[in-house]
Amino acid sequence: MAGRNHLYIPGPTNVPNEVLNAMHVPMEDHRSPIFPKLLTPLLEDLKKVFNTTTGQAFIFPATGTAGWEVAFTNVLNPGDKVLVYRFGQFAHLWAEMGKRLGFDVEIHQEDWGKGIPLDKLEARLKEDTSHEIKAVLATQNETSTGVTSDIAGVRKALDAANHPAFLFVDGVSSVGSIEFRMDDWGVDAIISGSQKGFMLPAGGAFLGFSAKALKAVETSTYPRCFLDLKDQITTNATGYTPYTPNLPILYGLRKSLDLMFAEGLDNIYARHARLGEGVRRAVAAWGLTTCAQEGFHSNTVTAVVVPADKDAREVISTAFNRYNISLGGGLSEVMGKVFRIGHMGDMNDVSMLGAIAGTEMAMLDCGFDIKAGSGVGAAIEYYRATAK
Repeated sequence: MAGRNHLYIPGPTNVPNEVLNAMHVPMEDHRSPIFPKLLTPLLEDLKKVFNTTTGQAFIFPATGTAGWEVAFTNVLNPGDKVLVYRFGQFAHLWAEMGKRLGFDVEIHQEDWGKGIPLDKLEARLKEDTSHEIKAVLATQNETSTGVTSDIAGVRKALDAANHPAFLFVDGVSSVGSIEFRMDDWGVDAIISGSQKGFMLPAGGAFLGFSAKALKAVETSTYPRCFLDLKDQITTNATGYTPYTPNLPILYGLRKSLDLMFAEGLDNIYARHARLGEGVRRAVAAWGLTTCAQEGFHSNTVTAVVVPADKDAREVISTAFNRYNISLGGGLSEVMGKVFRIGHMGDMNDVSMLGAIAGTEMAMLDCGFDIKAGSGVGAAIEYYRATAK
């Protein structure tokens, strides 16, 4: 098929040409005297993206899933109780990891389409007068449902309950795209990945830990080796890594961060909010609804609910095979019920109009009762009215 595949999934995202070119480097000695000139500034600049001056950033040649495990095994102790609200596939998987690693996972089920219920969280924390709960696991952006939770509100709930639990945040599909403030929100561990807002291939876990969390690392008795933060802390202090780094990811990250800082983080957040709103207006013009309920809409991905007599998988297949665009599928409880449009990373107005047009064509081919051009038209009007 002529032309390139258009990637409109919630990760991996499109990699800018500048980043691809920066990654095209020969291999080099990662123990050379000049390697710290690459690594040390990267760790400092990640702190800027996390919005922390008091925390410490780390890079693992791994994925966000490994980042969950780093937080569990470095900060907590075997058998510790952790609290999680299950409202999507990734909150579910994080909870399942906790159980497999031997932690006491307290799971509260919520509707898939909502986020963390702050009132329930605060009430549960106030009940825990003996402070058995050692950590709250919060997924900031749940890509399976297109839902964003209020992490500042989670911190307020912890403070209102005067509870000392650690706050761990999955920011894999939010950091670098949606506002995140580690210090202001009292986050103890932030987990992010290279393949989303950072506009890189998968293979980099970018993490941040608070001083409180790092202090707990010293007394944690959980067995660990490759994912041990102590090894990172020791070697990072000299500008090196404890094992072979993923050099192309590091060079790509340097260029990606340069692009992000040139645009400005606040401008990036505003761009994602605007692109997401355009997609939501298109969905409304189609006469369809989003999986995310009011107040929980994500600015990086929209999960579109299909009519009961339709299968979202047919839309995804048609879009790919006929029009060479990739849409995200529904996961677990929403499989076949939703398709997902990613609007994260290296995207602009025209990118999103292409996604909306291709999706419209696929839905029309699948017999959806929508008017051709309705979603595209609604998005065009919004983007034109808000363009700068």
